[in-house]
Amino acid sequence: MKWILLLLLLWETYIFGQVLWWRTHNPDQTSFMRARAASLQSQRRPPLMPHPWVPYQGIPGSLKQAVVAAEDSHFMTHHGFDWEGIRQAYRRDLRRHRFVAGGSTLTQQLAKNLFLSERRSLWRKGQETLITVMLEATWSKRRILEVYLNTIEWGEGVFGCSAAAQHYFHEPVRDLTPMQSARLASMISRPRFYDVHGNSPRLQDKTDRIENRRNQVAIPD
Repeated sequence: MKWILLLLLLWETYIFGQVLWWRTHNPDQTSFMRARAASLQSQRRPPLMPHPWVPYQGIPGSLKQAVVAAEDSHFMTHHGFDWEGIRQAYRRDLRRHRFVAGGSTLTQQLAKNLFLSERRSLWRKGQETLITVMLEATWSKRRILEVYLNTIEWGEGVFGCSAAAQHYFHEPVRDLTPMQSARLASMISRPRFYDVHGNSPRLQDKTDRIENRRNQVAIPD
């Protein structure tokens, strides 16, 4: 038992060390990127697209607003967990009689993508919770949003806002229009699906809703 506790302590210390390092250094790849790259390789499909890092000031405000509006409208006021969103998700799960959604914030999504796998388990959820606390305690909101926008999946082999802008619009991320930003934000929930089904009426409806409310959310300066 002592050895198990020691191993757990060493693992959490390693994770915390990585969190502190990435506070000022940009991650080349995340755990989720590595998993997707391995999956694509096993299927003999094209590798991940190049995903050059875009500093926070180089990302258009419209994309930052659209992503926050789509994924975490209380991003600036919570400390990693949107308790009202969690309650609403729990009610949805009860109605559907299965676990569907957890009301994840941007910070929780980032914690999962940086360190964890797609598999759902109590262990993974516990780790996600702990890493979320670490991120919120040591990173600024600006840093959390910057790393999130540079590392999330936006399609098959497409990671980060620079790759997404090139893949879908064939232009640098800095040149995205507000409507293009809203469209990218609307894809985050099902990026690989919408990569193939880009003409989905539901996607256009989501894009319009996000564009209409993106100016109502706050983002870091």
